[in-house]
Amino acid sequence: MSDMMQAVIASGAGGPDVLDVIQTERPTPGNGQILIRVHAAGVNRPDVMQREGNYPPPPGASDIFGLELAGTVEALGAGASRFAKGDRVMALVPSGAYAEWAVVHETNALPVPDGVSMIEAGAIPETYFTVWSNVFQRAGLTAGETILIHGGTSGIGTTTILLAKALGCRVLVTCGSDDKCAAALKNGADVAINYKTADFVAEAKKATDGNGPEVILDMVGGDYMQRNIEAVAIDGRIAQIAFQKPPKAELNMLQLLTKRLTWTGSTLRARPVEMKAALARALEENVLPLLAKGAAHPVIDSTYPLANVREAHARMDSGQHVGKIVLTMMDDGA
Repeated sequence: MSDMMQAVIASGAGGPDVLDVIQTERPTPGNGQILIRVHAAGVNRPDVMQREGNYPPPPGASDIFGLELAGTVEALGAGASRFAKGDRVMALVPSGAYAEWAVVHETNALPVPDGVSMIEAGAIPETYFTVWSNVFQRAGLTAGETILIHGGTSGIGTTTILLAKALGCRVLVTCGSDDKCAAALKNGADVAINYKTADFVAEAKKATDGNGPEVILDMVGGDYMQRNIEAVAIDGRIAQIAFQKPPKAELNMLQLLTKRLTWTGSTLRARPVEMKAALARALEENVLPLLAKGAAHPVIDSTYPLANVREAHARMDSGQHVGKIVLTMMDDGA
């Protein structure tokens, strides 16, 4: 086992060209941690925000990029006993996934179910943890309800479609083109709204007999915040997970009272290990059985070797992707 590895850091803030593959020391697992030989790592919107200088790693975290990975356990730190050497695992990390080796607290890792490839597994933790926490725990989406997802072909969007449909919900999405609407419908959405040619508030009302969806998942912000309040059903819930538009807007909050609304938001990266561990156990109970049955596998847009990380980020920046972009460190992908 070499003491060195390849990993991705940024030379500054900017576009994909600031990303560099460097040689650095392989990490050593600490107390309760496992060392993972990384096979695949997902590329996510927060990675782009970090590259642009807008989302630094939490204090004490590595400056190596990447929030999710899949691989094999190669060594155990003191006190780690949940996994054995050679086990296939996928894990959520605060940083460090864009590398040949990574360490993670064993409680923040999950076993990779049979039938799930390493490439698929590398695309699961960040989006599935985020969706389960915000859509099903915080917003309380349940079977028989309708959810409106903004950005239906993003990694978060495709994941939410898959999980919501697998758990008996109706799904509306917004997308920026007819082609993306068609892709969302193919992925399982019931209704796809081109927000560039139609008013999503009116279309969401129309698709729900005038009631509006019970839950809205928003990562846009800006003027969408007022429109979400108008679109959501009475006793509805809005889950805010990001801001692609400004986080500030002038809002009329009267309907928050008259509709008895719940508006919730959260971030995942900076949560303590213990909170992520509890979320991991929730996924183990509710999501891994779906994956084991062949349901709700992530939609993979494209894969790139680690050396081509700039191309992977350029693909993300283009906005043309449908589903997850994945970096590969091993050539088997199995």
